[in-house]
Amino acid sequence: MSELDKREIRKQESNPEEDKNALQKSIVMYLHDLVYLLAGVMLVLLLLFRVVVVSGPSMNATMVDGDYLLLVGNVFYGDPEYGDIVVASKESFKNGEPIIKRVIATEGQVVDIDFNAGVVYVDGIPLDEPYTNTPTNLEEGIQFPVTVKEGCVFVMGDNRNASNDSRNPEIGQIDCREILGKAVFLIFPGNNGGSIARDFSRIGVVS
Repeated sequence: MSELDKREIRKQESNPEEDKNALQKSIVMYLHDLVYLLAGVMLVLLLLFRVVVVSGPSMNATMVDGDYLLLVGNVFYGDPEYGDIVVASKESFKNGEPIIKRVIATEGQVVDIDFNAGVVYVDGIPLDEPYTNTPTNLEEGIQFPVTVKEGCVFVMGDNRNASNDSRNPEIGQIDCREILGKAVFLIFPGNNGGSIARDFSRIGVVS
């Protein structure tokens, strides 16, 4: 056997130490790539989704105090539509503390309320509102009728007589840029401050 053949055989023979080092390098590279992948996924999720907790009675009984909601962030949330449940931050109200309300009207629409009858009108048509907990009898200072401004929405809580919303001059119409996102899924039911049992059958799509 020639010397050249012997060298070739030695090259082909396995070197345990080299194999171990190669394996360690492969694992390090894999973990390195995995960390970057997970960081990218987390960034997308933070931009797309967030979790919020309902505070207060203004959305009873659609939402109760302590409900955990999945929110589609405003980066990916399209134009607000009637019926959407949104979370907004209005600096003029409690220094921007987030509020959760339902969109009642969008830009260009006219909102009027008959507080005696408890009926809300949009563009002269009375709304069918099976989601409300009470009729709309509470006046909060805004004079009606009002036309929703460009780029804004008019919002109200489903618990109409226990909600600070667009009827309140401190809140008024919500600029769409003040919307943090749309509630899409109830993750974990609240217990309304301990006054009710958690109803896990409520988990699901928000409407």
